Amino acid sequence: MPKKAEAFEVACPCCGANLKIDGATHGVIAHTPPPRVKTFADMDEAARAMREQETRKESIFRQAVEAERNKADLLEKRFQEAVKRAKESPDEKIIRDIDLD
Repeated sequence: MPKKAEAFEVACPCCGANLKIDGATHGVIAHTPPPRVKTFADMDEAARAMREQETRKESIFRQAVEAERNKADLLEKRFQEAVKRAKESPDEKIIRDIDLD
């Protein structure tokens, strides 16, 4: 008579949940999620974190607006520099592989 495979438990390496596996079918028959970890100890700490997050978001937004304002000037300067280099470099004929035959 074949031995009846018993169910066994395994901890999920990703999330830490406990999985109960059927030994015969190798399928998950039960799932116990890991305990939730509290992010903040109290409401005051959570409110302070929210205010800090709002301040960071506002700062990032201001930087993005400033970068967008200067974008046109930066692109114009890059274009002028490219034109200047193009005028200074002599025109060279490009030798292609097909021209060598």
